[in-house]
Amino acid sequence: MKRLIEQHLINWKDGKRRKPLMIRGARQVGKTYIVKQFGKSEYENFVHIDFERTPDLKKIFEKNLDPLRIVRELELVLGRSLTSNLTLVFFDEIQECPKAIMALRYFYEELPDIHIIAAGSLLEFALKTISFPVGRIQVINMFPMSFAEFLIASGNSQVANILMSEPTKLSDTIHGFLNEQLYNYFYVGGMPECVSTFIETNSFIEVKNVQEDLLRTYRLDFPKYSPQVDRFCLDTVFSSLASSVGKQIKYSNLAQDYSAPTIKKAFETLELASLFNIIPSVNPPEVPLQASVSRKKFKVVFLDIGLMQALNKSQANPYDNKHNLLGIYQGMLAEQFVGQELLVTQNAALYYWARDAKSSTAEIDYLIENNGVAVPIEVKSGRKGGLKSLHLFLEKYQKSKHGIVVSNQKFDILESQKLKFVPLYFASSVSKLT
Repeated sequence: MKRLIEQHLINWKDGKRRKPLMIRGARQVGKTYIVKQFGKSEYENFVHIDFERTPDLKKIFEKNLDPLRIVRELELVLGRSLTSNLTLVFFDEIQECPKAIMALRYFYEELPDIHIIAAGSLLEFALKTISFPVGRIQVINMFPMSFAEFLIASGNSQVANILMSEPTKLSDTIHGFLNEQLYNYFYVGGMPECVSTFIETNSFIEVKNVQEDLLRTYRLDFPKYSPQVDRFCLDTVFSSLASSVGKQIKYSNLAQDYSAPTIKKAFETLELASLFNIIPSVNPPEVPLQASVSRKKFKVVFLDIGLMQALNKSQANPYDNKHNLLGIYQGMLAEQFVGQELLVTQNAALYYWARDAKSSTAEIDYLIENNGVAVPIEVKSGRKGGLKSLHLFLEKYQKSKHGIVVSNQKFDILESQKLKFVPLYFASSVSKLT
């Protein structure tokens, strides 16, 4: 299946200041698949070193971190030449060999012509114990398949290309078609195995079985995380997070019968496993937004909208809700979808705004940086009502030239109110609006 990250990989390969590339992401989002496809199509030689399946190769990195010695020993063991610029070396499951992570900086400094990509599913746990080679490697995040990638996999490349362009008003026919496909995506999600299963079987039941298998796989990883983390608390927090999207996180609401420190440790551990993304609040919302992040007030976006539904034990038929996508779970699925799409296009740089005042509160669902200003994004069910926070934001922070309302309506612009209404299916392209 085609993944849009392929273009990033090509740009990396052709870059003049190329560094070893590390791909971060949860298990089963397709990291190994896409690197193998890229290596075989773009290079004369492709060397795949899986430290989980071939643990003996870890010994090569134990003696020292001299990249020339490492390359020579790998060539002897593998019986293959690692020719500069002609070969891609892929260190898979690199978290199993922390010394290999440390060696990446020396490959950059001493053997920059060796093309290296590293990936791993539990990288953050390994990075806690070593010195990370900051400035010596390039990092990219990989997420589940976006809605556009889902459409491409379904054989709808032309309409997917429309969604990757600047949002615009579409015909009734295309608008209706995209909403039909969006209903499917809300339940299938973007995990590659789920997408391929749906394409092959057209069965939500079969997809549900795959989702349950994936959730079991994640739970089987829990004992690997840390012996100091309560496994049962991990499971409870994991399930609770699937019903907490769009809400400010309070540890006490995630699990009962556990102390706040225990819950917090479980929460932080699941974050390290990339099973969700923290969306921090910022105030004031001025660029760079990262400078105004609050460490005490945050929301989350779950790993995948399909897995989120499976954890919530949804028994509903998708087509029972086809005319009310924004109302399912009180709008939580729509907010998850928009957040999941924005995380991909913003490379995880996603925020929200919350103001607490004595007389009232105000909140904007998402904030992104675009052209040097903060762009507020609200997820709403219609054109009228419920936009008080957005109007307040635009009045208070006039550097933001417009606000975006993501809804089930067609594309429209209300210049007098500085509002742009964008259909849900265009969520990933809102940064293209000027």
